[in-house]
Amino acid sequence: MRAVTFDVSVPRYLLTKSLGRYSSAFTYGALSGLQLRDVPEPTLPGPDWVRLEVILAGICGSDIGNITYSASPIMEPFGSFPAVLGHEILARVAEVGSEVTRVQVGERVVVEPTLSCTVRGYKDYRCPSCEMGRHGTCEQAGEEGPLQVAGAPMSPGTTIGYHRDLPGGWGETLVAHETQLFSVPDELDDRTAVLTEPLAIGIHAVLNAAPRRGEPALVIGSGPIAMATLWALRSLGFGGDLVVQAKRKKEVDLAMALGASQVVHPGMEARQALIHTGAMAYQPLAGPEVYSGGGFPLIYDCVGSPASLDQALRFASPRGRIVVLGCSAQIRKLDLTLLWARELRVQGFLCYGREDWDGNELHTFEVTRELLLRKPLPIDRFVTHIFPLDQYQEALKAAANRRRSGAMKVVLQP
Repeated sequence: MRAVTFDVSVPRYLLTKSLGRYSSAFTYGALSGLQLRDVPEPTLPGPDWVRLEVILAGICGSDIGNITYSASPIMEPFGSFPAVLGHEILARVAEVGSEVTRVQVGERVVVEPTLSCTVRGYKDYRCPSCEMGRHGTCEQAGEEGPLQVAGAPMSPGTTIGYHRDLPGGWGETLVAHETQLFSVPDELDDRTAVLTEPLAIGIHAVLNAAPRRGEPALVIGSGPIAMATLWALRSLGFGGDLVVQAKRKKEVDLAMALGASQVVHPGMEARQALIHTGAMAYQPLAGPEVYSGGGFPLIYDCVGSPASLDQALRFASPRGRIVVLGCSAQIRKLDLTLLWARELRVQGFLCYGREDWDGNELHTFEVTRELLLRKPLPIDRFVTHIFPLDQYQEALKAAANRRRSGAMKVVLQP
């Protein structure tokens, strides 16, 4: 089958880090670790596995971060390469193993890409994270698994899409354990269904760090995860003031359509929104101004850059909560004084998992599916660009430079 693969090596890392800023050939082209090529079609590793034909697969900010090596190398031991990329996957069931009961041939499904102890082949053991239903932090991710894939132990890895043995959605077919699959109802079209994975990230964060009654909240960012967080807040019933910081007109319009109370540009507009909370500005001897009083009790940082994290620390109220959803990496010269001086709480969230919602215990994908059916918000406007697989380089450029392309969510269509 045809697939976009990514390989990691020290020479490629050095080339991309040093020369990638001058030419896209070192990030997306012939001199990078990316390649569209023929790879063996995967076979079912066991009777409880399913073979899928990809319908659509999204491009995530984490994909861009890894391809450009701007992400931290700290997670490198928890992947295995070369890998077929793509973890935002809508697919159709093509073949089921003899013990599969959750899905049938012909069904559309979305794939929960994280790899649990069960997926790795452990029969009588689950690590503490998997016992909680939080497979994204599976504590066996750095080890080979008992499952045999193509005659060898399953390679290390946290998710499909960054895994040597389990190809992701940037190819024509893949395999997944039946526990990773969630059926898509006919009422949801393909462009909506492929958003399940990124929307679930927002749902997971809001379910586990929700605004308290009457609190205003600030969402920093205007990309897919920021919009997913905004959608999650309104879909889960948050009715308070919700300020979103966005840059471009399309993003401002979408944020307003999703229920933002106010959309502000970075800089003076954002500062004025902070002052409206009752904050007072003070100028230290050196450096930018700081604030006291007012502030936002809850901030979702969906960028994860030095500037956004610094802003979150400055804009938070005393004892405020900062939720980090952007793929923050190595942050140099970040002043953490306000972390202790304001008694702030900073918490990151990864992926999705088992949730308590409406008195039930459901997977985040199930909550997302139910809310998509209930809430007629303009989710279809998220997907702005669809590229065929052989135009993956153009797709990645559009996703990496949203200012130039006007993209929100870019997807590939094998």
